[in-house]
Amino acid sequence: MVSFEMSDRKKIGLGLTGFGVFFSFLGIIFFFDKGLLAMGNILFISGVTLTIGLQSTMQFFIKRQNYKGTLSFFVGFFLVIIGWPIFGMILEAYGFIVLFSGFWPTLAVFIQRIPILGWLFQQPYIRSESDGIRI
Repeated sequence: MVSFEMSDRKKIGLGLTGFGVFFSFLGIIFFFDKGLLAMGNILFISGVTLTIGLQSTMQFFIKRQNYKGTLSFFVGFFLVIIGWPIFGMILEAYGFIVLFSGFWPTLAVFIQRIPILGWLFQQPYIRSESDGIRI
Protein backbone atom coordinates (compact mmCIF):
# COMPACT_ATOMS: atom_id res chain seq x y z
CA MET A 1 0.00 0.00 0.00
CA VAL A 2 1.29 3.42 -0.92
CA SER A 3 1.61 5.83 1.96
CA PHE A 4 1.77 9.57 1.60
CA GLU A 5 2.16 12.50 3.94
CA MET A 6 -0.53 15.12 4.13
CA SER A 7 0.18 18.64 5.31
CA ASP A 8 -2.01 20.34 7.88
CA ARG A 9 -3.27 22.74 5.21
CA LYS A 10 -4.53 19.82 3.11
CA LYS A 11 -6.13 18.17 6.14
CA ILE A 12 -7.99 21.39 6.94
CA GLY A 13 -8.95 21.73 3.27
CA LEU A 14 -10.40 18.22 3.16
CA GLY A 15 -12.29 18.92 6.38
CA LEU A 16 -13.75 22.14 4.99
CA THR A 17 -14.70 20.37 1.76
CA GLY A 18 -16.44 17.64 3.75
CA PHE A 19 -18.29 20.18 5.88
CA GLY A 20 -19.27 22.01 2.69
CA VAL A 21 -20.82 18.87 1.25
CA PHE A 22 -22.51 18.17 4.62
CA PHE A 23 -24.02 21.67 4.89
CA SER A 24 -25.17 21.54 1.27
CA PHE A 25 -26.83 18.20 2.00
CA LEU A 26 -28.53 19.66 5.07
CA GLY A 27 -29.66 22.66 3.03
CA ILE A 28 -31.32 20.35 0.52
CA ILE A 29 -32.89 18.20 3.25
CA PHE A 30 -34.33 21.29 4.95
CA PHE A 31 -36.25 22.30 1.81
CA PHE A 32 -33.49 24.30 0.13
CA ASP A 33 -32.57 26.50 3.06
CA LYS A 34 -30.53 29.24 1.44
CA GLY A 35 -28.40 29.89 4.55
CA LEU A 36 -27.20 26.30 4.79
CA LEU A 37 -26.69 26.06 1.03
CA ALA A 38 -24.65 29.26 0.93
CA MET A 39 -22.54 28.13 3.88
CA GLY A 40 -22.00 24.76 2.21
CA ASN A 41 -20.88 26.44 -1.01
CA ILE A 42 -18.46 28.75 0.76
CA LEU A 43 -16.97 25.89 2.78
CA PHE A 44 -16.68 23.67 -0.30
CA ILE A 45 -14.90 26.30 -2.41
CA SER A 46 -12.57 27.29 0.44
CA GLY A 47 -11.83 23.62 1.16
CA VAL A 48 -10.93 22.88 -2.44
CA THR A 49 -8.73 25.98 -2.49
CA LEU A 50 -6.88 24.91 0.65
CA THR A 51 -6.52 21.33 -0.54
CA ILE A 52 -5.03 21.95 -3.97
CA GLY A 53 -3.76 25.52 -3.54
CA LEU A 54 -4.93 28.90 -4.79
CA GLN A 55 -3.01 28.82 -8.07
CA SER A 56 -4.18 25.31 -8.99
CA THR A 57 -7.77 26.22 -8.10
CA MET A 58 -7.68 29.31 -10.31
CA GLN A 59 -6.11 27.33 -13.16
CA PHE A 60 -8.77 24.65 -12.81
CA PHE A 61 -11.70 27.07 -12.92
CA ILE A 62 -10.23 29.22 -15.71
CA LYS A 63 -9.35 26.39 -18.11
CA ARG A 64 -10.98 26.89 -21.48
CA GLN A 65 -12.76 23.51 -21.42
CA ASN A 66 -14.16 24.31 -17.94
CA TYR A 67 -15.78 27.65 -18.79
CA LYS A 68 -19.28 26.24 -19.11
CA GLY A 69 -19.07 24.39 -15.80
CA THR A 70 -17.43 27.31 -13.99
CA LEU A 71 -20.03 29.78 -15.23
CA SER A 72 -22.90 27.45 -14.31
CA PHE A 73 -21.47 26.74 -10.86
CA PHE A 74 -20.87 30.38 -9.94
CA VAL A 75 -24.17 31.66 -11.40
CA GLY A 76 -25.90 28.94 -9.37
CA PHE A 77 -23.95 30.06 -6.30
CA PHE A 78 -25.08 33.65 -6.92
CA LEU A 79 -28.71 32.53 -7.30
CA VAL A 80 -28.52 30.72 -3.96
CA ILE A 81 -27.12 33.84 -2.30
CA ILE A 82 -29.85 36.14 -3.66
CA GLY A 83 -32.61 33.78 -2.56
CA TRP A 84 -33.41 31.42 -5.45
CA PRO A 85 -32.02 28.20 -3.98
CA ILE A 86 -33.80 25.65 -6.18
CA PHE A 87 -32.70 27.18 -9.48
CA GLY A 88 -29.28 27.87 -8.01
CA MET A 89 -28.76 24.28 -6.92
CA ILE A 90 -29.88 22.97 -10.32
CA LEU A 91 -27.31 25.20 -12.03
CA GLU A 92 -24.65 24.31 -9.47
CA ALA A 93 -25.28 20.59 -9.91
CA TYR A 94 -24.93 20.94 -13.68
CA GLY A 95 -21.75 22.97 -13.27
CA PHE A 96 -20.35 20.45 -10.77
CA ILE A 97 -20.98 17.56 -13.15
CA VAL A 98 -19.39 19.40 -16.07
CA LEU A 99 -16.40 20.58 -14.01
CA PHE A 100 -15.61 17.23 -12.43
CA SER A 101 -16.58 14.94 -15.32
CA GLY A 102 -12.90 14.15 -15.92
CA PHE A 103 -12.64 12.67 -12.42
CA TRP A 104 -15.44 10.08 -12.79
CA PRO A 105 -13.15 7.28 -14.10
CA THR A 106 -10.75 7.85 -11.20
CA LEU A 107 -13.67 7.81 -8.77
CA ALA A 108 -14.97 4.56 -10.30
CA VAL A 109 -11.59 2.86 -9.79
CA PHE A 110 -11.45 4.15 -6.21
CA ILE A 111 -14.97 2.87 -5.43
CA GLN A 112 -14.13 -0.54 -6.87
CA ARG A 113 -11.35 -0.89 -4.30
CA ILE A 114 -13.65 -0.25 -1.32
CA PRO A 115 -14.60 -3.66 0.13
CA ILE A 116 -18.43 -3.71 0.01
CA LEU A 117 -18.98 -1.06 -2.65
CA GLY A 118 -16.32 -2.66 -4.85
CA TRP A 119 -18.15 -5.98 -4.83
CA LEU A 120 -21.41 -4.20 -5.66
CA PHE A 121 -19.85 -2.30 -8.56
CA GLN A 122 -18.34 -5.53 -9.94
CA GLN A 123 -21.79 -7.02 -10.52
CA PRO A 124 -22.51 -7.48 -14.26
CA TYR A 125 -25.58 -5.22 -14.52
CA ILE A 126 -24.07 -2.31 -12.61
CA ARG A 127 -20.74 -2.65 -14.41
CA SER A 128 -22.43 -2.59 -17.84
CA GLU A 129 -24.44 0.50 -16.85
CA SER A 130 -21.44 2.35 -15.41
CA ASP A 131 -19.31 1.51 -18.48
CA GLY A 132 -21.97 3.07 -20.69
CA ILE A 133 -21.98 6.42 -18.86
CA ARG A 134 -20.11 9.05 -20.83
CA ILE A 135 -20.17 12.65 -19.66
